[in-house]
Amino acid sequence: MDESKRLQLERSYQRHLAKVNYRIHTYAIRENLLHKVLSKAQMNFVYANEAELLNVALFGITANQWRDAIPTPKGNIRDEAIIVQLVVHSNLDSINSVFIKQGLEQPERLRQLN
Repeated sequence: MDESKRLQLERSYQRHLAKVNYRIHTYAIRENLLHKVLSKAQMNFVYANEAELLNVALFGITANQWRDAIPTPKGNIRDEAIIVQLVVHSNLDSINSVFIKQGLEQPERLRQLN
């Protein structure tokens, strides 16, 4: 297998792993951070806020800061990540879900994730 195919397969595997861990993360958010009294918009904000937490922990910037820095971004910040960053992001999803279940507040979770 040539290097290009190998890297493409590796990236595809990592994106799949990231999707699995993302589901674990969103389940933890839904079960521990969302309340039945929240509106759909409020729930979406909670999910987005948690995604930003992971962006800041891994990349050191928010998605908006990334879009401002890149003149014509395609996709999102994770689409530009290298394989190692995708692996770390996937692990951060899992770790953050554990922290959420433990009841840690977001500032403490960010400190721990960093």
